[in-house]
Amino acid sequence: MTTLVTGGTGYIGSHVVRLLVERGGDTVVVDDVVTGDARRIGDVPLVRADLGNSESVETLVDVIKRYNVDDVVHFAARKQVAESVERPSWYYSQNVGSLANVLLAVEKCNISRVVFSSSAAVYGNAGSESLTERSPTEPINPYGMTKLIGERMLADAAAAHGLGAVSLRYFNVAGAGWPDLGDRAILNLVPMVFERLDADEPPLIFGDDYDTPDGTCVRDFVHVRDLADAHVAVLDALQKGTVRSPVFNVGTGGGTSVRQIIETALRVSGSQQSAVVRGRRPGDPSSVIADTRLIENELGWTHKLGIEAIVASAWQSWVANR
Repeated sequence: MTTLVTGGTGYIGSHVVRLLVERGGDTVVVDDVVTGDARRIGDVPLVRADLGNSESVETLVDVIKRYNVDDVVHFAARKQVAESVERPSWYYSQNVGSLANVLLAVEKCNISRVVFSSSAAVYGNAGSESLTERSPTEPINPYGMTKLIGERMLADAAAAHGLGAVSLRYFNVAGAGWPDLGDRAILNLVPMVFERLDADEPPLIFGDDYDTPDGTCVRDFVHVRDLADAHVAVLDALQKGTVRSPVFNVGTGGGTSVRQIIETALRVSGSQQSAVVRGRRPGDPSSVIADTRLIENELGWTHKLGIEAIVASAWQSWVANR
């Protein structure tokens, strides 16, 4: 089998590429490498293209035919929430447009399996409930809406063309499966804490008066290596024809508070800093936790790595790539 991974030089995509390579699968990557790093994928074939451009359809068709591609994992997207609020039209053109172009190429080449990188952002302000795949989807920003539209596009393509298609809704992804593949973008909690520590500044907590055990927000953090394993499990199930559900949550089913994450980061880094509390940020729900029973029951996937492994691996990668 040959798998085409779009956005394969990015943080999550490169983990999936490495897993596929390690188990002996043929892989090809299409990426504009604007936010990724080509070094992450070694000698895996890389075709540079902006998938938001309509001309990329023919590029994708050429790649699929040249490398005898059997299935596609689509990561390529813009993912900064604040930027999506500032540039909504561009986000729709990039995220929705890129998936449309991928699906056009898939249709032209009769590819039968696609896995789509979605997000828990489709749930919006979820409240404190444990979220199932049937929970209301009410995105509160353009980024989340592009992911929800992507899911619906994929479902429509599946209905029209008999496509085997699955969308994976990620919760909070962190850690590093290999030191050279860590998250280098200062957009998520763990790297944001490390950046503060490197600058000899205290980590920040935005609000400690939430209705949670320690007053800080609670989130479902999943190790990026476990998330990559979930993609492989979905690909295997699609190849066997055993997938019944079009959407799966990928998380741990448990929550960790912001304060717990920061305390773990301080411990593994050996820092003597202490967190400083600031006021709440608008729109932060108190608790967002995945209900993961569907993917566990249907595909047999479950997370293996906990918070200590997540933060320790992220720190090891951070230090290695300073």
